[in-house]
Amino acid sequence: MKTWAKVLIGAAALFLVLGMVLGTIYFSGRNVVTVQTGKAQNQDLAALVTASGEIMPKTYVNVGANAFGKITHLYVKEGDRVKKGQLLAQLENVQSSADVAATRASLEAAQTDAIAAEAGYKTALADLNRAKADAERTKLDWQRAQGLYQEALIAKAEFDSRQNAWLGADAGLAQANARVAQSKAQVDSAERRVTQTRANLTRVADVLQKTTYAAPFDGVITNLPVREGETVVIGIQNSPGSTLMTIADMSVITAEVKVDETDIVNVKLGQPAEVSIDAIPRKAFKGVVTEIGDNAIVRSTGLATSQQTSASQEAKDFKVVVTLQDPPQNLRPGLSSTAKITTATRSNVISIPIQALTIRSRAELENAKPKDKSTVQAAAPQRDASKEDKGKEEIQGVFVIKKGKAEFVPIETGIAGSTDIEVTTGLQTGDEVVTGSYKVLRTLKPGASVKIDNTAPKKEETS
Repeated sequence: MKTWAKVLIGAAALFLVLGMVLGTIYFSGRNVVTVQTGKAQNQDLAALVTASGEIMPKTYVNVGANAFGKITHLYVKEGDRVKKGQLLAQLENVQSSADVAATRASLEAAQTDAIAAEAGYKTALADLNRAKADAERTKLDWQRAQGLYQEALIAKAEFDSRQNAWLGADAGLAQANARVAQSKAQVDSAERRVTQTRANLTRVADVLQKTTYAAPFDGVITNLPVREGETVVIGIQNSPGSTLMTIADMSVITAEVKVDETDIVNVKLGQPAEVSIDAIPRKAFKGVVTEIGDNAIVRSTGLATSQQTSASQEAKDFKVVVTLQDPPQNLRPGLSSTAKITTATRSNVISIPIQALTIRSRAELENAKPKDKSTVQAAAPQRDASKEDKGKEEIQGVFVIKKGKAEFVPIETGIAGSTDIEVTTGLQTGDEVVTGSYKVLRTLKPGASVKIDNTAPKKEETS
């Protein structure tokens, strides 16, 4: 055989062997799934609830109009710091001042009448005492006259004179008692007029006082929507009154945030929080939960559920107040803020990336188990509804890499951090679990052969 024929045959055999090797590699790799993995490791975890809201002072008040009238003086401007009792505004008070002066004069006149009535009452008492003495004296004279007349020692005229004197004195006593009762009634009437006038004075003085506005506490004027010369009105049943200004005590600053109804059960009083403010980037402020709302707030309307007449299936939030521990001095009410509330912490626990968690049905796991070929299978029994329901049961777990295969391992979890979740049972430290991709985790079969590729995934091009 010629040399070139031998070379040709050798080359053909080499290509045949190479094709067989490549084919074997290709067909064996067709059932291998490329996955990303992570390690189960011990670390400290903290469960967080994130909610948005705004900065609010703990104590603030809207100073509303207590009377109808024109603003004659405004003694402050927006941003001013005020002290408790400091004069803020003055309304027109000509009529109310005149009412107070007239009522005070009426009170003084009523008090003078009461003094006069008291003096008349004392005079009537004195007259009563004199009438009692006269009646007693004339009675004794008449009694003596009775004895003397019986013994014929005095004349009939003398006897009748003493009897008439006693009858006149007795009538004077009755008249004196009547004058005392009358004087007592006049005293009572005068005292009631004094009480009535004093009540009227209190009323008109209150009206006058409501034309002057003073600071209820130390604070800052955060809102001043009125100007001098404007007329303000008080509120009525369905119409709010005028608001003169808002005073806020900026010594205690809070962040009022709205927590989703699914997270509120984990929020407790006293839990620590970190508050970030949009106006102060790259800085977080420590805080603590000091108030938790009991009433749900409908997210779309901002109204509490107790204010609605019908039930609603819309998303709801709960108000949570976080008090800042060391707020800066330049904070202003209404600034947007975000609070991260730490609801639970765990130290040195086994954790895995959250994306490693997946769910499989019990039936899917049973079908993935290898079957014993030596076992003779009987005819399929009739369908059992209870077994079907059990087969639909969903089991939470992860895929653990064992000898190049992805084995499904059921686990129980604890708290969840921002990227990792606690594993209470099912895994050991150092176990390698499948973390991605999401598409692979969704379709990965238990026992499938896998190839690990933890390089950064390429971004998909969007058309």
